[in-house]
Amino acid sequence: MVHEVYIDAEADTPPEVDRQIRRSVLAVLEEERVDVPCIVEVCVTDDEGIRRTNLDMRGVDRPTDVLSFPMFELKPGEKPSPDWADPDTDKVLLGDMMISLERARVQAAEFGHSPEREVCYLAVHSTLHLLGYDHLDEGPMKARMRAREEAILGRLGITREGVE
Repeated sequence: MVHEVYIDAEADTPPEVDRQIRRSVLAVLEEERVDVPCIVEVCVTDDEGIRRTNLDMRGVDRPTDVLSFPMFELKPGEKPSPDWADPDTDKVLLGDMMISLERARVQAAEFGHSPEREVCYLAVHSTLHLLGYDHLDEGPMKARMRAREEAILGRLGITREGVE
C-alpha cells in the first residue's frame, strides 16, 4: 500500500527524526491493515508552537507533547473508506498531527529513555488517534490503545532504551 506522510518542520528537526516519524506512522497503518491509500500530515514544532495550537483548537493554554486531528470519526479497527479519497490524489487524508520535539526531549529524560523512542511513541500514539483509538477512560479503551502502541513499537524494535 502506498501511503504518504508529509512532514512540515516548524522547529529544527534532524533528518533522522523525519525518518523515524515516517517509519512509525507507516507501521501503524500497516499493522492496522489500512488498505486504502492514505495521507497523514505531521507538523514538528516546539513547545510554543504546540501551545498556540492547543489554545486555538482546545482552549488549553499550555504546551503538550502531541495533538491529533482526525478527519473522520472512526472506531478502533474501522478502516477509512475508498469513497473518502480526494479525487486529485486518490488518497484519503486521514488527518493531521502536531508533535513538540522540545516536549518529546523533556519527556524522554523524565521517563529515562531516548528522545528517538519518545518521538516514535508520539507518532504511533497520534496515528492510532487518527484511526479512532482513544484513552478517555482509565479502563478498556486506554488498555486497548496502550496494547496496540506497545505491539507496534515492539514490531519496530523500539524499546525503552531506544530505537534499534
